[in-house]
Amino acid sequence: MLKKAAGLLLVCAGVATWMSCSATVSHFVYAALPSANEVGIYREDPNSGVLTQLADSPFAAGNGAESVVVHPSKKFMYVANAVDNSISLFTIASNGEITEVTPRTQSGSTPTILAIDSAGTFLYEADSGSNSITVYSIDASSGALTEVTNFRTGHPLNIKLNPAGTVLYVTVTESPTGFVLAFSMNSGKVSSVIGTFSTGGASPYGLFVDPKGKYLYVTNAAPDNSIAEFTIGSDGGLTPIAGSPIGQADGINPLSVVVDPSGTYMYVANEGSNNVTAYTVASDGSISPLATPTFATGTQPSFLVMDPNGKYLLVGNQSSGIEVFSLSTGDLDTVTTFATGSNPSSLAITP
Repeated sequence: MLKKAAGLLLVCAGVATWMSCSATVSHFVYAALPSANEVGIYREDPNSGVLTQLADSPFAAGNGAESVVVHPSKKFMYVANAVDNSISLFTIASNGEITEVTPRTQSGSTPTILAIDSAGTFLYEADSGSNSITVYSIDASSGALTEVTNFRTGHPLNIKLNPAGTVLYVTVTESPTGFVLAFSMNSGKVSSVIGTFSTGGASPYGLFVDPKGKYLYVTNAAPDNSIAEFTIGSDGGLTPIAGSPIGQADGINPLSVVVDPSGTYMYVANEGSNNVTAYTVASDGSISPLATPTFATGTQPSFLVMDPNGKYLLVGNQSSGIEVFSLSTGDLDTVTTFATGSNPSSLAITP
């Protein structure tokens, strides 16, 4: 595929007035490839879900490019370089290609996870080497980062913001029981610690806030193999839903969880059993497995990303690249598997 053609939009042609496209806007998928110190870029066909690698992909990043996140404006992308202790800023062209802006921002110790608030104002970085969170303000015109604050959390496994960007949730490993820390945020700084909430497992790993900001879900990795469910209060505090945590009979070592944009279905990647478990989400936030709840994946599925339109689920497999599934009333149908050439550790998709 020609480089300039990689980002072209799909168009419909026809003489009959009733003909139309089901979708016209392409999304671009970015994969952090830490062992190669690179970022892979793929165009997602909006009508089929098939991935096509851009001509110049992969692009060089820093050492140990561990986590990737796309700015809501689709203008910027950030990569946490865990070995370099730095963050790379890339500008994103209309065809999905990226250009790094140097110098890189020096970060905290071993940055492993990134998150951006929905307004695109602040970047949050989980630093596993210093057991802390670093927050940066984002320049709206250039994407440049300026450190705002750094605060201790215990060893952070994952971070998520509520849709309003006013509450930060952090999963922290602890023996014998892990927990979720909730922080009230104001202008990128902690205004208060809302509380510490047990997940019923030793290693709470995956973390997701539903699209309406009403419920929070946490995967408890092996040996617990369970899903913790919480309602989110007006102050950001968490209340366990009756029956939480839910054990997974056919899901071993769940590492990632997502809810589709409609808030109807939830999916969990089980790294130890090479499958994804699918659940329906009730009006009270409780979950129930589908009649056929598990769907086979490639080797070691470790993280999930939902297509913004809710049509496709992307699975990052540690030994086989990216797998794409289409959604049909909660069920998953395999679309394609794309070999990334190096094991991905994080996926991001343009809004």
